[in-house]
Amino acid sequence: MFISNLIEYLDSIKARDPAPRSRWEILLYPGVWAVAYHRVAHWLFLGHMFFLARLVNHFSRFMTGIDIHPGAKIGSNFFIDHGFSVIGETAEVGDNVTMYQNVTLGGTNPTNGAAGKRHPTILDNAIIGSGAQILGPITVGERARIGAAAVVTDDVPAGATMIGQKARSTLVKAETYAKDFMPYGTPCREMFDPATQSLEIMQCEIETLRKKVAELMAERDAAAAAPVPAKRRSTKEAKGA
Repeated sequence: MFISNLIEYLDSIKARDPAPRSRWEILLYPGVWAVAYHRVAHWLFLGHMFFLARLVNHFSRFMTGIDIHPGAKIGSNFFIDHGFSVIGETAEVGDNVTMYQNVTLGGTNPTNGAAGKRHPTILDNAIIGSGAQILGPITVGERARIGAAAVVTDDVPAGATMIGQKARSTLVKAETYAKDFMPYGTPCREMFDPATQSLEIMQCEIETLRKKVAELMAERDAAAAAPVPAKRRSTKEAKGA
């Protein structure tokens, strides 16, 4: 059972990272070791052996450069690429989540959210780009993409792509999200660029206004060119007389 689960885990990483040539190479990844150490630390934490849990946590941080609090709940097939990330005590990470380097799942004052819950909840299949900061007791929905260096402090809908500081959603609807794996959670095509999208929307509005103005001018010219009715013409002639 352990071997089959390990192979499944390594294969899930290989599917998301084209760099390794074999499973043995993946076993050298610091993110793999950080998750393994955390499993031990979390087991000790649940058993109220807090000092030993912290000891394993500090050893893991020294060896891998990744700091995962023993109290954090981590799902299956969690992949931390490169490392140097921080995951807080009450953070929860779902299955098949991908996290790149220098990410923080940070906490806020517990009075800002549910009692005792200070850190984010990341649901299944989310991708968190390098340098992203996800702060507070918020929820990042399934299949959401958090772009590189984004700062997220509000809930993220399922399938949304969040970019910027403070993070905002791209204009692509969640229903039409990119179903393929998105490296670093950051879209690189222009169709996802908010500036490009804003210009396209502005161009559409300008074209609509031009058509409306053209229609109004055509109506005015048509009214001016229309022949004057006989009754109105005779009235004008009488006035002239």
